[in-house]
Amino acid sequence: MSEAFSPADTHKLAPFFTSLTEPIFGLKLPQEVAGALFSRYSRSSKSLRQIFLDEFLGQADLQHSQFGGGAAPSDNSQAIQKARAFYDRVLVGYGDDSVAQLGGAHIACEGISNVAAKILEDARIGIAPLEKSTRYVRFDTPGPDGDYLFYKEPTIMSSPHRTAYLTCMRHLFETYAAQIEPMIAFVRDSLPIDTVEWKHPQTGDPLTYANAQKDETLRKWAEGAYRSTVRAQACDILRSYLPAATLTNVGLFGVGQAFEHLLNKLYSLHIAEARGIAEPMHSALNLLIPSFVKRAQRSEYLVQTTADSRALAQTLLDGYAVQSTGPVSLIDYDRHAEDQVLAAILYPNARLPLGQVRSLVKKLQAEQREQVFDAYIGQRRHRRDKPGRALEHAYYTFDIIGNLGLYRDLQRHRILTQERQDFTTAHGYDTPPEIEQAGFQASFTDCMERAAAVYEQISADLPSEAQYIVPFAYRVRWYMKLNLREAIHLGELRTLPQGHPDYRFIIQEMWRLIGEVHPTLARSATFLDWQTYRLGRLQAEMRTEYKKSRLTPAT
Repeated sequence: MSEAFSPADTHKLAPFFTSLTEPIFGLKLPQEVAGALFSRYSRSSKSLRQIFLDEFLGQADLQHSQFGGGAAPSDNSQAIQKARAFYDRVLVGYGDDSVAQLGGAHIACEGISNVAAKILEDARIGIAPLEKSTRYVRFDTPGPDGDYLFYKEPTIMSSPHRTAYLTCMRHLFETYAAQIEPMIAFVRDSLPIDTVEWKHPQTGDPLTYANAQKDETLRKWAEGAYRSTVRAQACDILRSYLPAATLTNVGLFGVGQAFEHLLNKLYSLHIAEARGIAEPMHSALNLLIPSFVKRAQRSEYLVQTTADSRALAQTLLDGYAVQSTGPVSLIDYDRHAEDQVLAAILYPNARLPLGQVRSLVKKLQAEQREQVFDAYIGQRRHRRDKPGRALEHAYYTFDIIGNLGLYRDLQRHRILTQERQDFTTAHGYDTPPEIEQAGFQASFTDCMERAAAVYEQISADLPSEAQYIVPFAYRVRWYMKLNLREAIHLGELRTLPQGHPDYRFIIQEMWRLIGEVHPTLARSATFLDWQTYRLGRLQAEMRTEYKKSRLTPAT
């Protein structure tokens, strides 16, 4: 039922809501006001718009709203002041953390290292990150200071290792810069455009460059997509040279509670760059959502437990020889996962306790079990048809070792548990086959060996800071624990043809192991791609070029 406001009240409210009559509407308000309004909403019989009118809106807000219609109240507005007073009373006074989930902010972190970026992106719940790509951005141009884009780690820079660090960093970037154009030429020459086959961006029909030349628009699409794909593959190959110190940009959106936890972590870490990010991030958030981050500070608990755990690990585990493993090992899985998934499928449509449903599932015939599972998965049309949460009852724990470059891509997934070891040169490195084919093997090996030598030199004194020297080609070890539902999302997304071959291989291995232990459940990953591709990015670039042409005004 729609609300009826007087003409005067309608005039007051109009700038702050997308509708004054519809029951579903949006708020054009600062995050703090919106969050406080929602929280107050849960404790009142009034409508949300009425609460705003009665309890938050003041004369200062009305004066502000006449500029540019819908602009948010200023920091001096009564709405903001009342919202912050509300948070002081509820959030700080009573510790009701849930209200800190009702507002968020966007934060840009520019010119930070990949070490710091991984710390930020490890905040997996309540934070949504987006990072500068090494696929579409070249790193062969010096920055404003005339030097290449790498982080001058302050502890190293003030140590006897300064010269070795700078020399190694510059050598890695100089080699990258020297090889980027030759690598683009190599990729282009190794797969000429007239040998490529792809699909028409509109019809999906097979298309070759010879056919595309018959149509001017198609020819431009094909050539633009081919150039972009060749350049992206060259960048994918040469990213192996980039060190963890490489500067990047990360954009974050997060709710207040998540930012509070992230700040607590940043303030408490041993790595100086993380602590250096904490203060300006906190200052920015104090201008955007101060009520949500008032309690953020260094956590002595986190500092102590981190130090104690590291010391114990070194005492108890150092000295043991590293066991040789494959790139992916399935460490743990539930032997009864299929029963649990089937019971979870049937449970919402029953009137029985979960334990009883599980007992009855065990008595089903094989054909009946398959019927239940197939009915639940259904006829998925594409990967965005997501299977339901019954699949969250099957869990898998994988130990993975892969190069730092592919770790950067897989680490950003949110709904799973993962933890990595420090970046190191101890596990060796991967050499892209194109490096050898293009004649760069000797210089690549030289770069990797130089980096390993400098890493060993620095890590003897500064083990945490030595991570900055590690090139993306070196392998890192981490584990991932995830349920079947997330494994489907991860698998179907990260095996798309345009994906990097390194992480496509890791995901395919994970799913090969899932298939060995749970063949029925593995059928749920309908759109997992098991193929390998040369210039797999091409079809996606064709679609991009097509969309760009649709958006470009005719001349």
